[in-house]
Amino acid sequence: MTEIIRFTLRNLFPFLNWWPLVNRETLRADLIAGLTGAVIVLPQGVAFAMIAGLPPEYGLYTAIITPVIAALFGSSRHLVSGPTTAISIVVFAAISPLAEPGSADFVRLALTLTFMAGAVQLAFGLARLGALVNFVSHSVVVGFTAGAAVLIATSQVKHVLGIGLPSGSDFLHTWLHLGSHLWDTNVYVLAVAGTTLVSAILLRKYRPRWPGMLLAMIIGSLLSLGLDGAQHGVSLVGQLPAQLPPLSSPDFSRATIKSLASNAFAIALLGLIEAVSIARAIATRSHQRIDGNQEFIGQGLSNVVGSFFSSYAGSGSFTRSGINFQVGARTPLAAIFAAGLLAVILVTIAPLTAYLPIPAMGGVILMVAYNLIDFHHIRKLLRLGPSEVAVLATTFFATLFLELEFAIYLGVFLSLTLYLNRTSKPRIVELVPDPDDSKRKLTNIAHKPLAACPQLKVVRIDGSLFFGAVNHVAEKLQKFGEESPGQRHILIVANGINFIDAAGAEALVAESKRRRALGGGLYLSGLKEPVREFLERGGFTEELGHGNVFVSKYDAMSDIFERLSRDICSRCEARVFLECHVLARNNLKEARRRANAESAAA
Repeated sequence: MTEIIRFTLRNLFPFLNWWPLVNRETLRADLIAGLTGAVIVLPQGVAFAMIAGLPPEYGLYTAIITPVIAALFGSSRHLVSGPTTAISIVVFAAISPLAEPGSADFVRLALTLTFMAGAVQLAFGLARLGALVNFVSHSVVVGFTAGAAVLIATSQVKHVLGIGLPSGSDFLHTWLHLGSHLWDTNVYVLAVAGTTLVSAILLRKYRPRWPGMLLAMIIGSLLSLGLDGAQHGVSLVGQLPAQLPPLSSPDFSRATIKSLASNAFAIALLGLIEAVSIARAIATRSHQRIDGNQEFIGQGLSNVVGSFFSSYAGSGSFTRSGINFQVGARTPLAAIFAAGLLAVILVTIAPLTAYLPIPAMGGVILMVAYNLIDFHHIRKLLRLGPSEVAVLATTFFATLFLELEFAIYLGVFLSLTLYLNRTSKPRIVELVPDPDDSKRKLTNIAHKPLAACPQLKVVRIDGSLFFGAVNHVAEKLQKFGEESPGQRHILIVANGINFIDAAGAEALVAESKRRRALGGGLYLSGLKEPVREFLERGGFTEELGHGNVFVSKYDAMSDIFERLSRDICSRCEARVFLECHVLARNNLKEARRRANAESAAA
């Protein structure tokens, strides 16, 4: 009974699984990692909030609340949650048509959107749908992230150049407007943004362990003060409120929920993909097992709870999670320490943000956007073939020119369509025993042209035999019969068939009956246990004939050989099977015996 209670408590409160690991040594390592994470997330939180169209402090509120809940109820020991670039841009795109960015209505809708996305994530976790993210291909994630990066950069160009934009401008109209008003660039704004960007790049390259973004913004702020930027059109962020995340209340009106439902689902899906992908990537290095369902629950709870504490939608951050692992974090306490230390920093240095120029933030965000584009995987996907390129390009351009949530759905739909198209056409290869191999190993004739038996065709099906693949397989088997009418017997090496349904089984039975009517037969070898059990349970094995189903392909060929026409075998010169040579020797002996008998009689 005690074990059952303990098991139940560990499922309800997963932090009980790693809490026994905490000791003096891990506390020290986690505290150092937490301090590093707090310094890193300070400029990121402000930048991400600006991307999302929210007041800067909301990014910090999110970085304080979200990682604590996700750390306590997730399964990864190194994943750090909080505001992210991709979700921030989706939040902005979802709410900006409904309310003025930065306004009270915008904040209210963002909190509602966060609650709804968290509720969807939590429902997925409780329903044990952790494998759902596997249906979103890597090409979709890479394409969407690259498109989001371009949109992020586009949203910041006005802050970098100091050029005003009409409200509600989309991607294309933004660049057309900027191109026609390029001569209106404010050189003071450009100088502050450019200096910040260059400083961030140099610090990242030559001092990667330093808090580069924070130092770059300080450099940009000092330059703005030196140039008296405030008097020359350089806007300032303004002083952040020196307070902890205040209580908040999402809007649960029917109209609001209806207007945000589609976007909430998209953010939920994107957030889960980010979090689980990052957790698994780090787990391969930390040798930890990740529970996808528990991560769903952790991310969902963090957003649901966060929506009541002035936090907007968050997810796992690859940058902060990677650094958290690299600096030696041992338990999820590192993420909790980072949130607590950030809260202390917010309360103590909030007045200094009054001197932070928005162009400096824009310069930092440009670097964030650039780093968001995964050039390495893009180059790799471009080499993998037209299907991966199609998914990548479709998702990328849909992100730029269509609604962001629709871009995700379109990428997923195209990925599934291409996947179903591939699986509906399993590879069917013709096999022939290799005479150069002592064991007569079956060889693909496409790789090594060999003589085939005139009565028996041997093929291997590489793929599942389900309703979507039935037509392709049936046509291929029929084509074999038309091309080689003498090969009335066909052996299917079925060790590549992982799954079969009723339609696939019926197709095999129909082909078996057709060949029996022609005087031949259809035979199966090497069936996997689930496939064999399915055929037996449905009575298909009986229709195929128990004597036509074999354990191995060599047993099958030996048995089938006895069913072949001896007249044809006696005239055959191919002799592809070992039995052919035995039969030929026996025929030769018999011919000599007859010749000797006839000679003696004469």
